[in-house]
Amino acid sequence: MGKKGKWAIAIVAVVAIGSTLAMSAAKRGNKAVEVRIEPVQKRDLIASVTASGQVRPQTKVDVASDVSGKIIKLSVKEGQMVTAGQFLLQIDPAQAQAAVEHAEAAVASSRAQLTQETASLDQAQRSYDRQALMKKQNPTLVADEQVEQLKTALEVDKALVEASKHAVDQAIASLNDAKSQLSKTTIYAPMSGQITRLAVEQGETAVPGTFNKDAATLLTISDMSVLETRVKVDETDVARVKVGDSAQVQLDAFPDTTFIGRVTRISNSSVKSTTAATTDQAVDYEVTIQLLNAPKDTRPDFSATAKVITDKRTNVLSVPIIALTVREDQALQQGDTAVGLGKAKPAKDVGKKDVEGVFVVGTDNKVTFRPVKVGIAGEKHFEITSGLKEGEKIVAGTYQAIRELKDGALVRETKVDAKKPTPGTKS
Repeated sequence: MGKKGKWAIAIVAVVAIGSTLAMSAAKRGNKAVEVRIEPVQKRDLIASVTASGQVRPQTKVDVASDVSGKIIKLSVKEGQMVTAGQFLLQIDPAQAQAAVEHAEAAVASSRAQLTQETASLDQAQRSYDRQALMKKQNPTLVADEQVEQLKTALEVDKALVEASKHAVDQAIASLNDAKSQLSKTTIYAPMSGQITRLAVEQGETAVPGTFNKDAATLLTISDMSVLETRVKVDETDVARVKVGDSAQVQLDAFPDTTFIGRVTRISNSSVKSTTAATTDQAVDYEVTIQLLNAPKDTRPDFSATAKVITDKRTNVLSVPIIALTVREDQALQQGDTAVGLGKAKPAKDVGKKDVEGVFVVGTDNKVTFRPVKVGIAGEKHFEITSGLKEGEKIVAGTYQAIRELKDGALVRETKVDAKKPTPGTKS
């Protein structure tokens, strides 16, 4: 075979290999991406905020002692119902009783002193009056110096009487204080309710709670007729919660029952707590939810999870949350240039703008990214306020597929397992 024949064979072989590679690349480029496809449809949506906390009575009183002493009598038990004014416990009154008796003696002594000073004043007054009268009738019989001395003594006795009166008042005040301390050794119930905490036993020593309230608390009385839970709501969600919002409350102690609640208070100040993983402080706000149908055997500090209903939509267009994705607005990308007449014109807008949207599936099974506007977020679906029509097909999963999809990509629907239940239409 001549050289020309060999070159012809080589050229044909190269063309054949190139055609094979081109066809293979084309096939790879047209390979459809498996995705879940759903039609845009109307649903009832419920927007909510979920937070956790603990159950507590709306009204409770921590009973503490104002005096120190041994508890010699304890008449209540934890869990017992009490009424306002009922006797609870007795602290040893011996020291306080001795203080009262000492104060009573001081009052008696000061009153005796006042009596003595009053008598001296009366005598000084009579002596002065008698000498003053004699001086007036016969000036030569009484010297001026003698009259002045009697007058000075009279003024001194008046001052002594005033001092004695104040001493009596002071002694009476001390007596009243001692009696008050004595009365504090007997503790009565300040309100009606249930003893939900009993921190002491008979024989223990009660201490005043000047610097440590918890250490001084003897017992807690709670009104269990009105219960509430205080939950911590993140700063990103608290703006959507309003006083009066309804809530569904789940108590860990009653896992099969959902209770109804209502938001009664939202704190103005934040509750900051440091996360375990970092030193960053999480900013939460305390939201109080009153339980409307709590069972009678509910106890304080039960763990609770509340779902506050912040908004509702009926029969609105919606898409699965996973379907909503974000793409960069190509018109605003930094570095875009327009070339004309050999000159590069820089783009006016600098930076990138993210656009929310979904991938719409066309009749040719190719997808197009379409920007949409969303409303409230339900548990599994977003409300769509503009950008889509009912019945249009969109890519609804998987997350990985949606993240990597691009305009014009060919997709095919993933086969759904017939054994799996079809998702409901409510969110």
